[in-house]
Amino acid sequence: MATNWHNKLYFGDNLEILRDYVPDESVDLIYLDPPFNSKATYSVLFKEKNGTASAAQVAAFEDTWHWDMSTEGAFREVVTGGGPSRTSGHGKIGALLDALRQFLGSNDMMAYLVMMAIRLIELHRVLKPTGSIYLHCDPTASHYLKLILDAVFGADNFRTEIAWKRSSAHSDARQGRRQHGRIHDVVLFYTKTGSNYTWNQLFTPYDPEYIEHFYRHVEPDTGRRYRLSDITAPGGAAPEKRNPKYEFLGTMRYWRFSKERMKELYDEGRIIQTRPGSVPCQKRYLDEMPGVPLQDIWSDIKPIGAQAAERLGYPTQKPEALLERIIQASSNEGDLVLDPFCGCGTTIAVAERLHRRWIGIDITHLAITLMKNRLEDAFGAELSPYEVIGEPKDVQSAAALAEQNRYQFEWWALGLVDARPAQDKKKGADKGVDGEIVFFDDDSGKAKKVIVQVKSGHVTRQQIAALKSDMEREKAAVAAFITLHEPTGPMKKEAAEAGFYDPPGLLPPVPRVQILTIEELLAGRKLEYPRIDVATFKKAPRKRKAKRSQ
Repeated sequence: MATNWHNKLYFGDNLEILRDYVPDESVDLIYLDPPFNSKATYSVLFKEKNGTASAAQVAAFEDTWHWDMSTEGAFREVVTGGGPSRTSGHGKIGALLDALRQFLGSNDMMAYLVMMAIRLIELHRVLKPTGSIYLHCDPTASHYLKLILDAVFGADNFRTEIAWKRSSAHSDARQGRRQHGRIHDVVLFYTKTGSNYTWNQLFTPYDPEYIEHFYRHVEPDTGRRYRLSDITAPGGAAPEKRNPKYEFLGTMRYWRFSKERMKELYDEGRIIQTRPGSVPCQKRYLDEMPGVPLQDIWSDIKPIGAQAAERLGYPTQKPEALLERIIQASSNEGDLVLDPFCGCGTTIAVAERLHRRWIGIDITHLAITLMKNRLEDAFGAELSPYEVIGEPKDVQSAAALAEQNRYQFEWWALGLVDARPAQDKKKGADKGVDGEIVFFDDDSGKAKKVIVQVKSGHVTRQQIAALKSDMEREKAAVAAFITLHEPTGPMKKEAAEAGFYDPPGLLPPVPRVQILTIEELLAGRKLEYPRIDVATFKKAPRKRKAKRSQ
């Protein structure tokens, strides 16, 4: 692994990022959990500093794909093999999409499949010959996605359709449901090539009933469980087997072991005869068995509970144990893991903990900010160096973001002061509050609040006066006004007239209303508010690096 490598977090459309930044055959493992066409707007619940869920909801992304001119262009690009989609080696995908459109029509489902197809072509390109891809979806579209994966990666490179039990059994019969309950997701596992791909066999614990039935013997002195295993040779006298035949403990048989090895095992107490004249057996101890080789039904990984330490409130968040299993099975330390729909960053957090390099991509600054905070809180000083690419680095690029998308600018600006968005932007006026910070400045357990307003356009004194009223209405201790443009003299005077918030104890007072420019925040200025720090995320135990053979 190159010593100057920095892990990378990209803001932007993953199709453009893949084409512009990720080289051919550079990635060892891809996991993706793309948003599905469920016609629902997902919202993000942000965790308070004291670990409880916030009532504030923010539309993170529209989980809907519509057939429009952009979709039509992508469809034609793939079907004709033109443009940068590089479909020359994937002629089957063009024919498949053409046939699917004839079957499905130009609807939202077809738009979703076109969106996935053009990205899967790029993911195939960046994957190493030894690499693997895991696509996480639900049964609503998994059959279509499998066809697309077959066309892009080759049907011969399909490995497993994993069923993950994501929730407990539930019944909607009283609400009129007339079908089976849906409690599983599908994870489709493909490799780039048919051989020589990275695979580390994993094991799961034995079922208690299996242990009781098969490992029913217990040594009285040690308490170790064991089972008795046949040691006669399969195939017996068949010449091609070349099994040794000799007498052992009064029994003449063809055996699995040589006579010398049989004696060694007997001296170790691992070969026993249950009664005189019976065929000897081998003791197999439970504590020496690795467990059950990993199968394709995963019912042992529980969904993230309401009180789980890793829960962030992100609606599509997957448990870290799920990603840990995938990453351990199909990559090694130092390998590069890519998640093109990174969301709240579970993949990159687990990759960091398991000493893999990583690339995360997401199309919202909301998710990028959440991922940055998650990494910093989970790993602290032990966090590997990483770069954030696509974020504004100066006032000019910040202004360009504001011009392009006001909400993206707002979410990015809130991230500069570690504030969480205050409400769902799809629900109308923001009542003067764009973001909030909850903090504690004493040990009373009573939370205090900072409200934050972000402005990218013209600013006036009246806006500061309105913010002061909002602060009183919200019972906030401190208010922050983040502006892209320089504040006027009357704005500064209006803010200064709010005075200071004087916290209890020995913490110093801070201005009640603070005006911070984007230029100042990019230069390192901090929002001032008194606080006793409480970690948001549970500190992640880092895995020890495996010792490498010399």
